[in-house]
Amino acid sequence: MLVLYNEIHQYSLIAIQKRVCPPTLSLDLIHKNCSAREFPATLANMPLTPIKKRLFLGYLNASSILVFLAYGTCLAQDDYPSRPINVVTHTSPGGGTDATARSVMVGTKLALNIDMAVLPRTGAGGIVAMNYVNNQPRDGYTVLAITPSHLFAIARNQGPLRIEDLVGVARATDDPSIVMVRADSAASTLEELFEMGRRRPIKWGTTQIGGGDHISAATLAKVANTKIAVVPFFGGGEIVTNLMGGSIEAAGLNLTEALDQIRRGDFRALAVMANERLAVIDHVPTTVELGYDTVYSTVRGYAVLKGTPENRIRILEQGMLQGMHHPSYQDYLRGAGLSRNAIAGQETWNAQINQLYLEARQAMVDLGIIR
Repeated sequence: MLVLYNEIHQYSLIAIQKRVCPPTLSLDLIHKNCSAREFPATLANMPLTPIKKRLFLGYLNASSILVFLAYGTCLAQDDYPSRPINVVTHTSPGGGTDATARSVMVGTKLALNIDMAVLPRTGAGGIVAMNYVNNQPRDGYTVLAITPSHLFAIARNQGPLRIEDLVGVARATDDPSIVMVRADSAASTLEELFEMGRRRPIKWGTTQIGGGDHISAATLAKVANTKIAVVPFFGGGEIVTNLMGGSIEAAGLNLTEALDQIRRGDFRALAVMANERLAVIDHVPTTVELGYDTVYSTVRGYAVLKGTPENRIRILEQGMLQGMHHPSYQDYLRGAGLSRNAIAGQETWNAQINQLYLEARQAMVDLGIIR
């Protein structure tokens, strides 16, 4: 009896000492791999004499507890993250999404004690980025930086993902769109710009056709009974360059993309597409107070795909939230004129992702883009 107990106890400890993690626990006792759930049944079916089998079953519960403790130990000792994490963006370097991701990573790398990199995968309003992420393992090492543009693409049934595939991790910014022109533009007010568009279409820069800022510009033009000619670019950085160069006449840009140009006097901000003015440019009116009930903000956050282990999502969430409260990111928010109140965790961000998706669908229905 003592010998048999020692055998069971010994081989249970082997499983613990080996720290073999799911999906299998390798046990020398039975010379094969079996899952933690299969372990008791597998041992129970071993060839034993009737007497030994009765004794064996008497000690099976104690052995099973040890093995399940080993299983729990494996989960608790998941060494995630143990290699660099990639943050996939859909815009070119220099835009607000790129700048935000790089700023978030400064503190997040310290919190998680791991390296991180930005991987731009530009094109098709976020579809290229979503395709890339969808082809990576769902293991927490590939994070998608998402904005309303991704949700507009999903709402059009474009790309490989559905809204149910996105699992929000953390929200980083709420960056209202601002209607801007060059400082030497003939339009000194929003109404003057719209009056120009009633005579001929305004060359309006946006990121990708069908993206969030394209839809918001089209919605505003419809409300104002004016016309725009959309000129698409890969990101906010390219829009800023082309507005500076005169290739386009107007654009809806974020503070993270063009605050420096406003301060230097290169650009003129005509209206903030929000319900309230922004403190950093509080002389600029909102579209709502000017009589155009259209608001739009580039909400930026981070997500992984459904199937990513929950414990890894929680680790990633806490790491990113710590990173967003790091002094470097707080300085970034202050410098960009953005509120730290935009920072939020998984629960709040997931709810907003779904709300933004529903709003995106409705906006495209209203414009006749989808039915």
